[in-house]
Amino acid sequence: MFNNNFFNRVEKKTNVDKDTILSLAEKLQNGNMKDKNTIHEVITEISKLTGKEVSKEKEEKIIAAITKDKIPKNIDKMF
Repeated sequence: MFNNNFFNRVEKKTNVDKDTILSLAEKLQNGNMKDKNTIHEVITEISKLTGKEVSKEKEEKIIAAITKDKIPKNIDKMF
């Protein structure tokens, strides 16, 4: 789906390597995104990768939005 050029550009901008991106994508694809613990793990991992802290309040809002299907099904709707 994505070529190495894509991953190289992402890594250059984010300092996150291809293996980490693929690992996170696999977790998202195979994880139970209705399970609060799974979503918490994903938020924590993304927070560490980006160096951005997510407050407990914001994390709870994200978890609620995901578990209640309040997010777009297609990523293109997010932009």
